[in-house]
Formats: sequence, C-alpha cells, structure tokens
Amino acid sequence: MLSIGQLKMSVAGRVLFENASLQVNYGDRVALVGPNGAGKSTLFSIILGRRTPDEGTVERDPWTMIGFLPQEGEAVGEETVLEVATGRAGELPRLEKRLKELEAAGSVDSPEYMETHAKFDALNDPQVEAKAKKMLKGLGYKETDFDRFAKEMSGGWVMRAHLARLLVMEPDLLLLDEPTNHLDLLSLLWLQEYLSHYAGAVLLISHDRQFMDEIITQVHEIADRKLIGYTGNYSAYLQQREDRYEQQNAAFKNQQKEIQALQEFADRFRSVASKASQAMSKLKQIERMELLEKPTPPRKPFRIQIPTPPRGGQRAISLEAIYMAYGKNVVYSGLDLTVERGERTVLVGPNGSGKSTLLKIIAGVVEAQEGVRNLGHNAKLGYFSQHRADSLDPNKNVIEEVLASAPALREDEARAVLGSFMFRKEEIYKPTTVLSGGEKSRLNLIKFLVDPPNLLLMDEPTTHLDITTVESLTMALERYEGTLLFISHDVHFIRRLATKVLHVNNGRVLPYAGGYDYFLEKIGAGNDPRAALTTA
Repeated sequence: MLSIGQLKMSVAGRVLFENASLQVNYGDRVALVGPNGAGKSTLFSIILGRRTPDEGTVERDPWTMIGFLPQEGEAVGEETVLEVATGRAGELPRLEKRLKELEAAGSVDSPEYMETHAKFDALNDPQVEAKAKKMLKGLGYKETDFDRFAKEMSGGWVMRAHLARLLVMEPDLLLLDEPTNHLDLLSLLWLQEYLSHYAGAVLLISHDRQFMDEIITQVHEIADRKLIGYTGNYSAYLQQREDRYEQQNAAFKNQQKEIQALQEFADRFRSVASKASQAMSKLKQIERMELLEKPTPPRKPFRIQIPTPPRGGQRAISLEAIYMAYGKNVVYSGLDLTVERGERTVLVGPNGSGKSTLLKIIAGVVEAQEGVRNLGHNAKLGYFSQHRADSLDPNKNVIEEVLASAPALREDEARAVLGSFMFRKEEIYKPTTVLSGGEKSRLNLIKFLVDPPNLLLMDEPTTHLDITTVESLTMALERYEGTLLFISHDVHFIRRLATKVLHVNNGRVLPYAGGYDYFLEKIGAGNDPRAALTTA
C-alpha cells in the first residue's frame, strides 16, 4: 500500500531524518511518534506529495485512496455542518474541477486521477448523507446541529465535521494528525471503537497514550535522525525502546573498554622493539572497527516540585440551588454540589451535558442565573480553561509571564522550570502572542505549578501537549496537595488522577466515590463505556 525507502529530509539546514524506511500494508495500524519538531508532520507531507525529500523514494499502490486529517481544519464559508460532512459544498466541487483538469491534460491513467475519481465516487454515493449523519452523531453532533452553518461553531467542532467527511469516504489509508485533540471523552471512545474495526490501514500521529494502546499494532519513532520500528502498541514500544537503549549502551561501553585496552597496549609497547609490531597491530585493529555511536537515552518525564498551596477549609466550594439556561435550553435546575478539600474529581458525560458550564460556574467565570456559589475558607482558586490565550498578557514575553505569576520566584528558578517544559534558551523571550497552541498550554501550566492554587479547575489540560509533557504533568498533579476538579478526554490521565467521578447528564450531577474504573463498574459499562456514559 505504502512503501518509504531511504528517505532523507532537511528543514532550514537541520536534518530531520535520513535513511528512513517504512512500509504500511492493508489493515495495518501504525503510530508515528517522536518529540515536537522531530518531523512527524513533515513525513506526512512527503507521503501526500506536498513536500519533496532530499533523498529516497515514496511508492504508493496506484489504486490506494489516501484520506488526510490535518491538525488544523480548512476554512469554511456558508456551508452547513452536514454539507461539510458530505463534501457537497467544498470537497465535491474541488474534486470535480480537478478531474476535469486531469482529463484535459490527458492524465486519466495517472494515480492522481484514479484516487480523485475514487473520492468523487465515494461522496456521490446515494447513501452518503445517511453515512455522514451516522459519523456526525458518533463524533458528538446532535441532529439539530446538522443544518447549522459550520462557521458559527468553534474550530474544534469544524474539525469534527471534516473528520466525519473523511470517514464517510472510507479511504484505504487514513493519515490522521492528532485526531483526538478536539474530541471529548465520548466522541474519542466512539472513534477508538470505529478505528479498531476499520477495514483500511491507519497511520496516525497522536499524543494520547491510551488511544494508541487500544488500536495500534506498530510504532515508528523518529529519534536521532532515524526512523525506528517497533511491534505492538504504545506501552509495548516504551518497554522495547528501553530494552533497545540498554543493549546499545552496553555494546557502546564494551567497545569503548576494548578500544581503551588496545590503545593502552599500543601506547605502552610501541617504543619497545620486541612488541612494536604487536602495538601497531592493536592500532590497526582500532582503525578497522565500525565505531558505535553513544546512544541517546529515551526522553524521560521531568519532575516538577510544586510548592505546597495554602491550606483551605474542609469545604473547598459549594453550589446551592443553581439554575442555568441558554435560551430555552435548561442546563441545570436546583443543582446542589459540594467539593471537599483534597478531592481529585473528573467530570464525565455526553457532549453538551454542561460539564464545561459547570466548571465555569464553579470558577466564577460564568454567573448562574439563580442559586448561590460559596467559596470555602481561605480558598485560592485557579482555572485552566480550554482557551489558553485568554489568560496570557500579550504585552509580556514567556519569562516575564512566569515571573509575574509568582513574584517570589527567582529568575534562575523560572528558567529551570521553563527548560523542563521544553522552552529553550532563546524561546523564553518570545512574546506570548506568537506562541503555538502547545506552547501556550505549557506556559499556562507553568504559571499554575510555580504558584499553585488550593482549588485547581482544569478543562482539557492535556490538549496540544506531547506524551512526555502529559506524563510530567500527571506526575506533578499526583503530588499536588490541593483540590483538583477537571475535564479530560485522556483516559490514561483520568485513571492516574481521578479518585472521584461526577457524571453530568440530563441536568443531573451524580457523584461516584471512586476512580474511573470503579465508576464504569458501578454504571454497568461492560464492554461499551460510551453507551453507559450516555444513558446512566
């Protein structure tokens, strides 16, 4: 289906990878991993023919249809959500135009023509609308959303509509770049289930460890300018990578010892006439050796020491008789909720059930139309929202933002923390306005970690973070001594942190005094946690 051979690619004079080879066959489930900037998205661009490598080949089966989901969605005009998902407004006209161009150029036998025609036929299928509605529902849309203009919705929701269209076409090979970034827990579980039974092949870039563990059977890592393959899911890859490093490091050390011994013999006896020939033989033996490179140890999560927040009262916060509605849509009526000191609580439930609204009411960002919000004694509240940029000062650079959030912090301490969160020396002076989504997330996290509140509210904190940073954040929050209330679609993150679950659904908030697996057991989730989360 796809064969990459001896690929080399440089960007701005820096070699991303060389002698890289990869083969994807029908039915394969492959993850492409590596730190930010390693070249994962660049490799996708090469596969798609959008960039030309310095060296090497990319060979595709001419009958293979490739579908690509980028990290950022295409601009939308006046089309509805359903028109985006069926391709009627944007994709179909584009495909038809390209077919005519290829026909006029006499390229009807080209692989591009065959692939374009296959996509055009898939979106012209009589069942395309029914399939699109099924995909949209799975990804969290309500039927009332189908005829809404896509431009009225957030970028994350538009991305879901583009993903629905991609799945409707059923490509032979799906290229997915961070497909879970804009999904909630329910839609992620739906996509996970869908891809685990997908007939075609999947090549994806993801920072969601649990998602990869559930569907992936191969991992290819870009590291040290190499593309290294491993068999199994993400957890298996971590163990194999550690074993590989230990073996390489042992081989390197043994060779260095051998070289040292040979060199010492040569240095000692080269001036001794009876042993001079032996000494020269030892030096030639060193010259003939294929020298091993010192292996780079796998990147490890970094440990951040979070200062102890001020101690609050036993009751961190409480809500009484809360009423909240948007127009005729009543989200909560008569809601009572108490959050106790030290609880680590995750909010779960279907899309649109009011999880983010509840978090905003608790944070004081949104004022309920009726009811009382009572902060506990000595409560110091911090709210980490999905809209990271809103809490950054556009007039400050990175290090100024950190120092302003914790006046007692020394500059050298701020530099050390920033370095741990992958802000390199020159990057700490970047204005906050030019930071990427991932950089904004990391900077906001640092602000919370250097001056932690005793009541921390987090809405999807792992979005745009790579796996190592997510693990570092998880480890930091495990040691956090305050009260934590969060929303997340990262199941691994939830399992590590949550000791209590609030199930939000149909205006009710039901508490479960246990972790995520305890909650699933209590609601009878069985093999279908998504269905149980929706109906329980």
